[in-house]
Amino acid sequence: MNFKKITDLNLFGKRVLIRSDLNVPIKNGRMISDMRIRESLRTINFALNQGAKVIVMSHLGNPIEGSFNKKYSLYPISKILSQYIDFPIRFIKNYLNGIQIIDNSKLILLENVRFNIGEFKNDIFLSKKYANLCDIYVMDAFATAHRIHASTYGVVNFVKKTCIGKLFLYEIKNLKNIFSGLIRPITVILGGKKISTKLNILDNLIKKVDYVILCGEISNVFISVKTCNFKLSSFYNKKMILKIKKILSFKKVIIPVDVYVQKKNSQSYTLNNIFKKPINQIGSKDQIVDLGPETIKKIIRIIKITRTILWNGPIGAYENPCFRKGTKMIAESILNNKNICSIVGGGGTISSIELLNLKQKFSYISTGGNACLEFFINENFPVIKLLK
Repeated sequence: MNFKKITDLNLFGKRVLIRSDLNVPIKNGRMISDMRIRESLRTINFALNQGAKVIVMSHLGNPIEGSFNKKYSLYPISKILSQYIDFPIRFIKNYLNGIQIIDNSKLILLENVRFNIGEFKNDIFLSKKYANLCDIYVMDAFATAHRIHASTYGVVNFVKKTCIGKLFLYEIKNLKNIFSGLIRPITVILGGKKISTKLNILDNLIKKVDYVILCGEISNVFISVKTCNFKLSSFYNKKMILKIKKILSFKKVIIPVDVYVQKKNSQSYTLNNIFKKPINQIGSKDQIVDLGPETIKKIIRIIKITRTILWNGPIGAYENPCFRKGTKMIAESILNNKNICSIVGGGGTISSIELLNLKQKFSYISTGGNACLEFFINENFPVIKLLK
């Protein structure tokens, strides 16, 4: 791999800007999984121990650019990070016009890069401002490596020295080895909320795999289109409908046939308030919370004949134990297949299997969800080409 690695450079006394991924899943103000934080430490600690003046930047969620939203602030993450690291942490909210680094005795964490106007559009001027903060830029955020953003791509063009971090190298080496020897049938379980992104991924996945199983919020969109119940999901627009119908025409694409629902805005999240329904009977006031028994049986039959499975995205409203049955049964069926290679990726997926104490039993766990699938489709991310 023709990359300059962080271990190849002299970091002592240098201002080292590390693009980490501290985008951990948070529900009701509580962190559900800390895996991304813990995995990022291998690069952060290395740079600190080499005597670098370390600056870490990351995103959290998808806030509106140019508008501060406390919900997406990285300040709480700085407090969590301080529990894992021996160096004191200095949190900086305003940094685009430069920051003063007195010594290398502290780790600096910058506020959410997605608050900055131009981050998503890979703005040149914003990229230059990031570059001015450092002597060396380290790309270590594999989970966002497929994004052409200012903090993940644009900055590389304006820094004299760039390299990849330990986590980034670990991910691409392992995934490259795994993907070079996959055995068919190959099945993808795809959930989550990022509908527009996942539709583009789906177009390419269909060409490369044998089954695509849709769950979670993304399956709600497909159910909505299939049943013409357009009030079921708000995560898509009319322009997507033709693409969704085209994807549904492939027999290898599996969507739920039955689900568990509860009334929208229900104040009581218990088993007594959820009801099993076939998808053509879901009402406009129903909220889907988990897969139904017939759907689970159908998925398990596919898993039994599968030899490679890639799982990205939660299956249901797994944060609540009442709505975790689908996740549990599917996870267990994967683990019961002794001939299967199982690759799990993404914050929500990881936290769901962590809640079930099953994380250590899968073949490989990646910090990236969509990034893992994108790497499976095409290993040459734009930033990988640039870093080479």
